[in-house]
Amino acid sequence: MATLKKNYIVKKRNVLNEMRVTDMKLEERRFLAIYLSKINPDDSSTRLVRFTLNDFRGIMNLGKVNVKYIKEITDNLLRKIVSIPLVHENGRFGGWSSFQLFKECTVKTDDDGEGYVEIDAHDKALPLMFNFKKEFFTYKLENALQVKSSNQLCMYEILKQYEKIGVRILSVDEVKEKLGLAKTEYPRFGDFKNRVLDACQKALAEYTDITFTFESYGKRGKGGKVLLLKFNIQKNDNYVDQLSLPDFIEQQQEILEISDYDRKMIFLSEACENEFSALEITVFYDKMVEFLPIETIRDDRECYNYLMRKYRYMNMRDEQEKIRNRRAYMESIIGKE
Repeated sequence: MATLKKNYIVKKRNVLNEMRVTDMKLEERRFLAIYLSKINPDDSSTRLVRFTLNDFRGIMNLGKVNVKYIKEITDNLLRKIVSIPLVHENGRFGGWSSFQLFKECTVKTDDDGEGYVEIDAHDKALPLMFNFKKEFFTYKLENALQVKSSNQLCMYEILKQYEKIGVRILSVDEVKEKLGLAKTEYPRFGDFKNRVLDACQKALAEYTDITFTFESYGKRGKGGKVLLLKFNIQKNDNYVDQLSLPDFIEQQQEILEISDYDRKMIFLSEACENEFSALEITVFYDKMVEFLPIETIRDDRECYNYLMRKYRYMNMRDEQEKIRNRRAYMESIIGKE
């Protein structure tokens, strides 16, 4: 069973980084990074990793210990699927192989709320995590601990992989796919730039050891549509070592000491890419309470998913006709099918 490592280095294969892992929220992406930092990538016998229950609560942003809810969280981790493209000898695409990242999770509690969570990698995923000698990159775990959204953490890893080269060229659709966005989201490049790329650029400069700039690359499509992006990746000269894993968990546990309501508002903010203020998120939630079934309101994940769907719908409508007051529009569509 893996034990804590003092340096908390994430060693990640390029092929794992290039794959789209289905529907991963920030806490789940962060958990994968933490898992990779706690194993020994040269020894597959360290595949089983144990977290204390309190540490797991902090990492996954959970409130009071609720065994049923923790089971839902760990079941979600077990459902995370990766797909490896299969290629014929002539280089042509030949399908894919899909499998889970993790195969088993054990949650043990006692009457005092103490206990642990153990998670084991899927046998099929072992070659992605262990005993590889080339085509990988590394980073200090602290870089994954303070970014504020799944997009930001994903963008960090996309660019960190190419840091030594200094440049990465991707189509706009490829960037969206790697960030877990649908190609139809943000059809206007200006909106994609303002709400996703610029936010990632600011976050990486503030919280990580790299910075980047980006620009349109090559020929454009019809109507001057941006098709390709060139990312220029640099070392962040203003970066200083920040948050260790124990410090991060302690910080998260302090956050969890605030009321469940406030913690829930912080969690729901990410569903809207942190665009709205805490007060605005509270207004949205209060309206959800008014219109949605009580079973949805009691489930943080259901609330998150509902708000995320409404946010994505608003962005789609914004592409069709510019929305002048996004907060008011977002409030207006809550409770409406």
